[in-house]
Amino acid sequence: MRTIIIIDFDGKEHKLKVGDWVGFKCDIEQGGQIVNIFRNGMLELHNPSGFIGEYIGGDEYTDVDSEDCWV
Repeated sequence: MRTIIIIDFDGKEHKLKVGDWVGFKCDIEQGGQIVNIFRNGMLELHNPSGFIGEYIGGDEYTDVDSEDCWV
């Protein structure tokens, strides 16, 4: 199983895997569940309720750079 380590705003490291939830900002702060971790550090996120905002509003899946995510 692929994992990734992200460093949160407080400097704490978090080891994440598929199935974990992260927060990110795209228009507004929102969250998604990791469904795939790409080698380049991108995370494919899913939110069954759909994301909100002008750019990804209504989408259930989006890709976010792991450096832009928090736990």
